[in-house]
Amino acid sequence: MAALFGARVRRLRTAAGLTQAELGARTHVVSTRITQIERASGARPTLELARALDVALGADDLLVELWPYVYREAFPDWSRKFMEYSERAVAVREYAAHVVPGLLQTEPYARAVLSVGRTLGSKEQLEERVTARMGRQGRLRTPDRPELWVVLDEAVLRRPVGDPAVMREQLGRLVKTRTERHITVQVLPFDQGAHDVMGGSLTVLTMPDGSETAYTEGAHYGQLIEDPDEVRSFSLTYDRLRAAALPPLMSLDMIRSVLEDNRHGSNLPSRTDRRRLAQEQLQQSGGWQLRGGGRRIPGGRRPRP
Repeated sequence: MAALFGARVRRLRTAAGLTQAELGARTHVVSTRITQIERASGARPTLELARALDVALGADDLLVELWPYVYREAFPDWSRKFMEYSERAVAVREYAAHVVPGLLQTEPYARAVLSVGRTLGSKEQLEERVTARMGRQGRLRTPDRPELWVVLDEAVLRRPVGDPAVMREQLGRLVKTRTERHITVQVLPFDQGAHDVMGGSLTVLTMPDGSETAYTEGAHYGQLIEDPDEVRSFSLTYDRLRAAALPPLMSLDMIRSVLEDNRHGSNLPSRTDRRRLAQEQLQQSGGWQLRGGGRRIPGGRRPRP
């Protein structure tokens, strides 16, 4: 894809009658950077540079549309293959243990999640990752969109990601799935206890020919499973999780409940403020004071050393 991107840049540049130096000047990079892009050598083009090239060459967003495929080449083989399968899948079944799956993330939530990655090198790289993740959601709005069935561990709802406003928006996005017939969301509550996929996430993809592929992922690793026997085992594991989870309507009720708690919690005073208010109220009612550890000691009297 980097070679295709470079060939398109070279063809557009030639058609525009520009030298590499002239194109570099218009996009604020040195001419050798243009040479690298056209030869598919050196560092891959950034999203910002792809946008600048589009404008300079009048490419009508052609290069920006190609950029995600160039970006994908930086990922390991198994990760790229999983992305390719995902784009062709007619059904996606996913269990998420820690965060909302990428296909249902809001942009602020995605930015908060991706901000804590160990491999993040710069703000520009963060924005590239956010753009790529949001772009993958586009398939859910196409006529050939896949059926998406998501089981969320209750921890996904309870763990704050970003600030409270980010979390409220994300929970609201999950609630809105009730109107999207191709999306089903369930919640696996804490009281279901231990299960086979507690350490990470699980995705099972169904291809147009009916074959299936599984993908498991932890904090810093992923594994693509293509062996039919192993995939059947993971598919059964997913079905068990789905059976143990709350039904869709009850799951949405739980999400709404957590959302309401989040809204009300945002208006609560801080622990320091609550302690100060409690002390003032106690003093007004009987001259009692709060000491360390929450003990109440009559005002005017000090404990003996």
